[in-house]
Amino acid sequence: MRLRALLETDVLGLRLLGGEDELDRTVRGVMTTDLRDPSRYLSGGELVLTGLAWRQSAEDSEPFVRILAAKGVAALAAGEAELGDIPDDLMQACARHRLPLFAVNERVAFATITEYVVRQVSGERAGDLAAVVDRHRRLMTSGPAGGGPDVVLDLLGTDLDLRAWVLSPAGRPIAGSRSVGEPLPTEVCTALAAEHLAAIRTGRRGPHRVNVQGSTYSLFPIHSSGRGAASASRDVRETVLSDWLLAVEADAGDWPEERLDLLQGVTQLISVERDRRDAARTVRRRLAQEVLELVQTGAAPAEIAARLRVAAPVLLPGLGAAPHWQVVVARVEWEGGEIEGGPVAQSLLEEILVDPTASGPEPSDRIAVAHTGDEAIALVPLPAVTPEDGPEPSLIADALLATVREPLAAGLSDDGRLTLGVSASVHSADGLRGALEEARHARRVAAARPGRVCAAGHQELASHVLLLPFVPDDVRRAFTARLLDPLRDYDRRHRAELIPTLEAFLDCDGSWTRCASRLHLHVNTLRYRVGRIEQLTGRDLSRLEDKLDFFLALRMS
Repeated sequence: MRLRALLETDVLGLRLLGGEDELDRTVRGVMTTDLRDPSRYLSGGELVLTGLAWRQSAEDSEPFVRILAAKGVAALAAGEAELGDIPDDLMQACARHRLPLFAVNERVAFATITEYVVRQVSGERAGDLAAVVDRHRRLMTSGPAGGGPDVVLDLLGTDLDLRAWVLSPAGRPIAGSRSVGEPLPTEVCTALAAEHLAAIRTGRRGPHRVNVQGSTYSLFPIHSSGRGAASASRDVRETVLSDWLLAVEADAGDWPEERLDLLQGVTQLISVERDRRDAARTVRRRLAQEVLELVQTGAAPAEIAARLRVAAPVLLPGLGAAPHWQVVVARVEWEGGEIEGGPVAQSLLEEILVDPTASGPEPSDRIAVAHTGDEAIALVPLPAVTPEDGPEPSLIADALLATVREPLAAGLSDDGRLTLGVSASVHSADGLRGALEEARHARRVAAARPGRVCAAGHQELASHVLLLPFVPDDVRRAFTARLLDPLRDYDRRHRAELIPTLEAFLDCDGSWTRCASRLHLHVNTLRYRVGRIEQLTGRDLSRLEDKLDFFLALRMS
């Protein structure tokens, strides 16, 4: 369709401000954005809709329009709801770059224009998408009557015979066509998400074609296009672990350009649901931030409890105040340190804390996550149980990562790391500060372990051995050298095996007979070796303190 046809459609409320000579341009798609630099999401020929939230001053118009013109955009349509009249600086920039500019009447929603353009463009390219576009408004409302992304995927299945699913970056099913039969197995979802994230990190453009368990899938990124999305000019690592993907069981390499355009349009429709989901989380994030600030500033338990009473109905609708809470702390760190990991960790916690067997975006509605710096903190309510219900429910650190470790590791690649710690449950506001510190300490324990994705829980904090990784390196070296170097030197000169003897003696709890039996030595020989150890180090292995020092030195060496 051509721009002239849009201008002649009264229901769209478009008013031409400049570019009358360019009205015969062809419109190939539509995009809504308030990014300063949306170039990553543009392929040329789009009608770009904007609410002008990117414009902080008159100087912002020129670079914004220059980017659109360079990407071959068909026209720009600016809404009047935010600023009223369209600024002169924007009109002048569009004139300089010969970019047609429309004003959108404040009574007309961008969704109306999007729906009309997609329907017209898709109808020209492939009539079999018309039914999908007719449901666009239902997708945006995404209520029980609208059906959300499932409606679009159903029509892809019935009209185009395409089996398709929307997956989270961790591989959790968000939506799927109800006509495809059995849902995708968990291991397939996990593999698809991992392949997708690996492709994004290597800079490959979508769709990405992969083979999993004998079937070929084409993976289409679903980028957030709403207000508040990350700037397209910023590092891909800021969004790679939060964007959804559309998995289609087909080889897109065999498709004509019209079919590829059709699927790209579907991803734009689904991105609306993604933006709706993010907007709905704003209240829960604010609640978590308020509670966290009270806890960290040492507010009175009564004040914290009052805030929790406000939060509980939002997080546990219909159940009143939550009797128990758990705290989960996550940290995402990128090499170089120039990228803030907190927002990424926040999105990941909101994903990880959802039951992996649950589908759709709604289960995350009960997760409240705040972030500060590189750290994200989740406040997780636990419903009350009676003795007849069995043990009290709680989150287990390793179980949280069981099904998401593979895709997240692919997204983190070789320059990112996710560490996570889980507290024990607490029954009142008095215990939240301790729970927060417990979760943070557990996360530090996880950080001392190898691997890109690591977790630790409160159950693992009982052993003093876990404290060893946090001793400074120079202190560890001095401590182990003072105790063990004399024994190592003696072993090198005399082949006396004092170090293995010491390890066995401590492992046998100081039992002479058990240790001698394990080492196949006479007890007198063992006594001689232990005496030599005591002589060289000035320690007494009959004393608990000296045994513990040797034990720690061996563990740190």
